[in-house]
Amino acid sequence: MGGWWEDLVGYQVYVPSFLDSNGDGWGDLPGVTSRLGYLADLGVGLVWLSPFHPSPFADHGYDVADYRSVNPRLGDLADLAALLEEAGRLGLRVLMDLVPNHTSSAHAWFTDALTGPGAAHRDWYIWRPPGPGGGPPNNWVSRFGGPAWAFDQASGEYYLHLFAPEQPDLNWRNPAVAAEFDDIMAHWLDFGFSGFRLDVPHVVLKHPDLPDNPEVPAERVRPDVRGATEWGRFEHLYDMDQPDLFDLYRRWQAITAPRGAMLLGEVNITEPARLARYTDGGGLDAVFWFGLIEQLWEPERLPPALVGPAGTVPGLAWVLSSHDRPRAPTRYGGAPAGRRRSLALAALTVGLPGLPFLYQGDELGLEDIDVPADRVQDPLVLWGGATYARDRARSPHPWAPGPGLGFTTAPQAWMPLGQREPSETVEAQVADRGSLLHAYRELFSLRGAEEDLRRGELAWVSSSAPLLSYRRGSTAVAANLGPGPGEVPLPPGRWQAVYRTDRSATGTGHEGRVPVAPEHVVVLKALP
Repeated sequence: MGGWWEDLVGYQVYVPSFLDSNGDGWGDLPGVTSRLGYLADLGVGLVWLSPFHPSPFADHGYDVADYRSVNPRLGDLADLAALLEEAGRLGLRVLMDLVPNHTSSAHAWFTDALTGPGAAHRDWYIWRPPGPGGGPPNNWVSRFGGPAWAFDQASGEYYLHLFAPEQPDLNWRNPAVAAEFDDIMAHWLDFGFSGFRLDVPHVVLKHPDLPDNPEVPAERVRPDVRGATEWGRFEHLYDMDQPDLFDLYRRWQAITAPRGAMLLGEVNITEPARLARYTDGGGLDAVFWFGLIEQLWEPERLPPALVGPAGTVPGLAWVLSSHDRPRAPTRYGGAPAGRRRSLALAALTVGLPGLPFLYQGDELGLEDIDVPADRVQDPLVLWGGATYARDRARSPHPWAPGPGLGFTTAPQAWMPLGQREPSETVEAQVADRGSLLHAYRELFSLRGAEEDLRRGELAWVSSSAPLLSYRRGSTAVAANLGPGPGEVPLPPGRWQAVYRTDRSATGTGHEGRVPVAPEHVVVLKALP
């Protein structure tokens, strides 16, 4: 990676669900500002804000109606400036969520494009006449189900939308689109952001001829962790991962690099060699690794999802949860096992090359909530055929016991609060030294104190399930992912335990092997 970010811990703030400062039931920018100290105390150094732009909210803000303004429901430009000022005072860097693949259908560019083929912004989007028989131009499907094409009755043409019909794809082969985003990126970096979390940047360019994607044999199609199958019915050869993407990223680098800013890509590719092209000279500084976030608790499948990418992909952001997937404690078996396993994987990845990234609530061990069917807002479920509503992972952050969970004073929050226990709140966990919140604080404090955990040369000692261990300079990390007791191999020499996820006593010396409790991790320091 080679940038300032390699020393930091990242944290995703899902703004509508973080903290409501004015009692309207929606989290907002002033709410985030008031809790930046909490993130700094946790050991976070890099904050990613989910989209805060004006939006009809057809896809929870990822349908942007104005890239240069703030959604009034979340605040205004003065609130955003105050947030960045407070973050700077606390030593925090802030990333803006930039959505380059598509706009909202309510964006002024698209409303102009709808006026006809001669409109100034018509070619800012991807339009095609009907295919043979009058149907869609090709067989591409939307991530949210159904054809990736919507018909415009007025012009008799289809427009492309790889996500919701309310999210028309931009035509990045039009130089005017690229030039406009040059200005958008420079504007926000000069405003005070330290870079961008790029939403699905691997799909912004499509093959210029828009050919059909090959179909996958039916026996190979499997539901993803959200229960969706339609996207997986095709090999996505032509609607993503195009070879000239990297020229575009290097164009973005020409804007970010002189300002010392970061480009962090949400690139959902789980083949390490293929993913490595995006950061190994490909123009992005870092990419999220989806190899863990797409998995259930299957210890035998974890080593390949750790060893291969750690040694192949420069600039990984290690994530276990996000606003788009079931929360890790839920995927890993529910409390208490899911919380134990999530902390163990967080500790196992904390010393791997790259940077650890939390989704808000990971530090509390939050599980998904139940969302009544009449309150589901997720388009992936409403028309995409998924069985899992992403709303379940987007519930408001529980700050304190009681009505509103310290998130809001409104009679009802924008999203259900869920049946949170008092022990799941920030207030309760801050007061309990044995809580999961304190375990994460101690883990990130250790990472900050031990440079070798961040920059030492990586050497695996044991890389097969269930006992894994690696060395980085004068530190070692040993994991027992199995259901029974285990003695994990150590590098040569004598080692002293300095952190245990089971919170048992440290300070004991070990040589050759270290006993590790089931589904726990020990971090050790070399003794002279």
